[in-house]
Amino acid sequence: MSSGRDRILGAVRAGLGRNAPSGTSVAAVEDRIAHPRRNLVPARAQIPPEAQLELFASKAGELAATVERVASLAEVPSRVTEYLAGHNLPPRLKLSPDASLDSIPWADRPLLEIARGPATIDDATSVTPAFAAIAETGTLMLCSAPTRPTTLNFVPDNHIVVLGKNQVVGALEDAFARLRAARAPGDMPRAVNFVSGPSRTADIEQQLVMGAHGPRRLHIIVVDEPLA
Repeated sequence: MSSGRDRILGAVRAGLGRNAPSGTSVAAVEDRIAHPRRNLVPARAQIPPEAQLELFASKAGELAATVERVASLAEVPSRVTEYLAGHNLPPRLKLSPDASLDSIPWADRPLLEIARGPATIDDATSVTPAFAAIAETGTLMLCSAPTRPTTLNFVPDNHIVVLGKNQVVGALEDAFARLRAARAPGDMPRAVNFVSGPSRTADIEQQLVMGAHGPRRLHIIVVDEPLA
């Protein structure tokens, strides 16, 4: 295997006119990984935090997501209950087992049936945190972890995301910078999903169909105070 690999890489280097990697070139690559250069960031993303939040809500709305803002985590259970009732959905939730949702007083709404863990086909509505929200495009950055199963983002028909306003960033580069800062070198999530609105397709006769490959509804609750 190693000789075959070496032959392939050798052919690539020859095609590029490069020799085998030297200590200098390896160090240069390692330095570039450790200190990534920012790409050109559009001016519309380089705005104050409150303006970034407004831009995110506007862009997410254009993509058929719904966004509401609350002052505190204490308001989240009532807003979730109202959302379920407004869409004639059963009062049952599959919550991410992530600790960031533990400070939300779900017990204030005892009629809500809550289970925690990965999603199954029987789950109509999931509630998850997000790692970041990108104002430039109205996009959520969702990172997988044992406490943040990716199935919660795609299996249920209805996805509710609870987001602290401090998690809204201007551009994609800002989100990745936060991710690098939050993790040890080389320790990245197994999956990073970027979600811009609910799932949809118009492949068949250009007829828009919601929920083709994931949730048919995406609702984002932005909380003024940070999640734990």
